[in-house]
Parts: sequence; C-alpha cells; structure tokens
Amino acid sequence: MDALIIGGGPAGASCAVWLAKLGFDVAVVDARPNVGGLLNDSPFVNGWIATQPGVTGPDLAEQMGLSLAAIGVPLMLGCRVTNVEAGGRSFSTTFEMHTGKLRTETSRLVVLATGVRPRSGGLGSAPKLLFGPGRHVHDADFAGKTVAILGSGDNAFENYDFVRSRGADTVHIYARSPARAGRFFRERVPEAGVRIGPYEVDEDKATVDGSPYDLILVMYGWEPTPLPGLSPELDEQGYVKTHPETCETSISGVYAIGEMTRRAHPSVVTAMADGVVAAKAIQRVLEGG
Repeated sequence: MDALIIGGGPAGASCAVWLAKLGFDVAVVDARPNVGGLLNDSPFVNGWIATQPGVTGPDLAEQMGLSLAAIGVPLMLGCRVTNVEAGGRSFSTTFEMHTGKLRTETSRLVVLATGVRPRSGGLGSAPKLLFGPGRHVHDADFAGKTVAILGSGDNAFENYDFVRSRGADTVHIYARSPARAGRFFRERVPEAGVRIGPYEVDEDKATVDGSPYDLILVMYGWEPTPLPGLSPELDEQGYVKTHPETCETSISGVYAIGEMTRRAHPSVVTAMADGVVAAKAIQRVLEGG
C-alpha cells in the first residue's frame, strides 16, 4: 500500500480522495463506524461552507462516505489503532477490528488525521458535566435549568445563546481570563452573564465557586487525539508540528493533517485543504520528485 490514512474526518477523507484519484493505493482506518469524524456528533446546521448551505454535520459526513465509496477507497471502520511501527522504508500499523481481532497493514507512508477531542481541564467525568460542543449538548434538556459554561472562547459564548434558546432559566459563563471569543458572540451575552477571574469547580457536587448548577458545560477547547507508537515533535500546546508546505512531521514518511496540527483557522474547509496539500506532497515523494 502506498499510504495508510489514520482518521476518516474531513482532512483524512480529502487526502484519500486526492491520492486515489492521483492513482495511488490508499486506505482509511478509523475507530468510528463511519467516516466524517466529529461531524457525526454535530447535528447543527453548518453555515460556514460556501458551497453547501443548510447542511448539518451528519449530512457532510454522509457525503464524504459517498465520495470515498464512489472511487473505491478501502475503509476499515470501527477499528482502533493500537500501534504504528517504522521499519526500514515502510510502516506497520496494527489495529483492533470491531470483531476484537488484530490486523496489521503495511504502507510506504502514513498520514495522521485523528483530529481532536475536548480538553477536560483536569476535571473528571461526572453526570452533570458535558465536555465540548456536539450532539450531547444539542440533545440535552435545558428547560428551566441553571447552567454554568466554563471557558472564554467562541464555543463558550456561542453555546450561551444556544442554551438560553432551549429554555434555560439561568446561564453563567465562567472565564479565568478576558473573553477570547469573537465580537459577534461576545455581544450576544449580557455583561451580567459573564464572570471573569479564578474559580473552583466541584464536579461531584456540580458547583462552581460554591454555586450549584443543574448542568456544567466544559468548553476549554480541544487537544489532539493521541496515537500509540509514534512520537512526532509537538508544539507547546501539544499539537503535531508539520512542515508548512508538505504537512510532513518530524518523522520522515509520516504526515499530519487537520485539526491535530493547530492550523490558523480550524474548520471543515481548512482540514480538507490540508488533505490536498499532503496528497500532493505524497505524490511528489512516491513519484520520485
């Protein structure tokens, strides 16, 4: 196999489409049962893509799956990668299939597209805590509830508006530092709804600075999803560092694309563009350019 792509979100799917159409032997492995990555967890309408107005995350994920199927890219879904090992001029990737059996694939190159997961900020799992945006927030019952939102970025302030629209009685944003959210989102939150400064969270009691809440939304941003067996160089925030023109990591033959690389404007569109950049760089390598 020329390249194995680990992760079937927008970046991985885009890279796979381009490599396949350029004539290379490529496959995608993903722990989820279908492609699309975090899009599967976002039933909200995505209004940020100029060519596809009115579509939701699952809509986009379905279209990616259809694109990969149309050009015959092999998909190994529901498979959790357990190890990636370099050996000579190739890589061996071992993953656990949905049946529980282990399988190993050998490829000349590896593309990491495993995306990100919500940061916990050191908080443990608890029934009244919801980490990061997504379907679990969309489906939660906020009617008549008191809600605390932790964080100072776009997700915290955007979800304030959403939670209030779902009938929450009281909503407070707790931000340890001044808001980093864009002006559009900040201006939709009244000054009384934001509390800036240090605060303490008791996840078991569901309190913030001693005040009890029915639900606490933890919107601390994202962190890269770890991958066993490989240790590419990371930046100060734990994201994978890559060459800006090729997406190659500090490990020769290993590329990283999408949000795990902390691009300037992480989104579906920029992740897909990353996949194209990596595919063209891989083409040059495989064709001896």
